[in-house]
Formats: sequence, C-alpha cells, structure tokens
Amino acid sequence: MNCQPKPKQLVYNWLNFDQSCLLCDARAAQAYPMCMACEQELPWLEEYCLRCALPLPMADLVCAHCSRRAPAFEQVIAPWHYGFPLDTMISRFKHNRQWPLGRLMAEMLSINLQHRFADGLLKPGLLLPVPLAKRRQRERGFNQASMLAGWVSKCLDIRCDERLLLRTRDTPAQQDLNARARQRNLRGAFSLADQRSLEGLHVAVVDDVMTTGATAQAIANLLRKAGAGRVDIYCLARTPKPGQA
Repeated sequence: MNCQPKPKQLVYNWLNFDQSCLLCDARAAQAYPMCMACEQELPWLEEYCLRCALPLPMADLVCAHCSRRAPAFEQVIAPWHYGFPLDTMISRFKHNRQWPLGRLMAEMLSINLQHRFADGLLKPGLLLPVPLAKRRQRERGFNQASMLAGWVSKCLDIRCDERLLLRTRDTPAQQDLNARARQRNLRGAFSLADQRSLEGLHVAVVDDVMTTGATAQAIANLLRKAGAGRVDIYCLARTPKPGQA
C-alpha cells in the first residue's frame, strides 16, 4: 500500500509576495513564505568541508576524514547546519505532517542550488530520494525525502525517480547508533530496481539531514558500482561532529 501523499493534493495557498511568514506570521514580502528577518536567523552553513559539508572553523577546507579516505560521493550540498530554528522546522515537517514547512525548505534549497549551478556546480540529470524502511513509512505515513525531492525536481526541472532506489530491509533507527554501528546497520540495506539506467549518469541523492554520512556513503557506493558517473548529496542540513558546537 502506497500511503505517500500526493503533493498536488496538499491544501496549500502559495501566492507570490502576498503571504505570511510560516515562522512569525509577519508579512513575508518574498516569493516564499518566510520574512527576511526569520531567513537571516536561520543557521546558515558558511564554513564547511568541501566534500561532506561537515561544519568547520574555516572555509575552503577538506575535513580530516575526507582527506584520509575520499567518500564515494563527490559533494554534499546543505544550505544550513542542524540548529534552531531549522531543526524545529524539520521535526514539524517529519513528525507533525506540517507539509508547508517542507515545501518552504525545499524551495529555499532549490534557490540555493540555482545559485551554485550559476557558480559552476554541475547540474545532475536525476534526483533519487533516500527510501524509508516500509515499517517506518507505514508508521509515518509518508517519506519526507521523497516529498523534498519532488518539490526540488519541479523547481529545478530535474527528473526525479522515486522507484529506482529501494530499501531492501528494515533497519534500526540511525539516530540511536554511533558512526561505526550506522555503517554496519546499512550493509545490504539498499538496492536498485534497474542498474542499467544509471550508466554514466550524474545523480543527486536527496535527504533531509546528513549526520555521519553513513547513509550517503552506502547509497553512493551502490550507485557508483552500478555505473553512475558522479553522485552528489542534496540535503537541508548537516550536523556537526558529536561534541562539536
């Protein structure tokens, strides 16, 4: 049973320049429902690893982990680090079904990506959302990564395939595990419905938050082995290392 809601059927009034900020209710005065004051208060990620987007104390650096062993993905794009109020927005979207917040964040991610494409970032030919385990999707009622990928696909005119990347087995929730346990937890967790369709293709994997990067690494390895020419990761937010401010 597919219980994923259809974005076209969501009740949402998206009027340009005539809408209220979803955070403070002030007049947004922008093409998306967030006022400039709230937008400036978001935890923008400005100094980060050039490969995995890990928050760093200085810009234009590669973190120690990526320097020692380059990840299977080429680059992570994340506009924000996982902090207030963005963490609350993501939680309300995922756990309270506040889909307008998800659409807002997807549109802002798309605007960020448009700027990066203009600055030379290569535009992918395909978006793949990270699939949820069937049990968790039944409990939640939808896959937030699929909804984000669908909105980004429409904003950027990039093809999105929600059926190509599969979750082949249920696994314990990643947030309850450390980095090494996350890697073990994801062994054999993903597969592809059709490997031939990826030969030489530039693919971007879409998710909400990147923590240790274990999910991104597992999926990127799978896609590269299937012949993908390049794999990028698009997400809303990147967490710091445990214990890091």
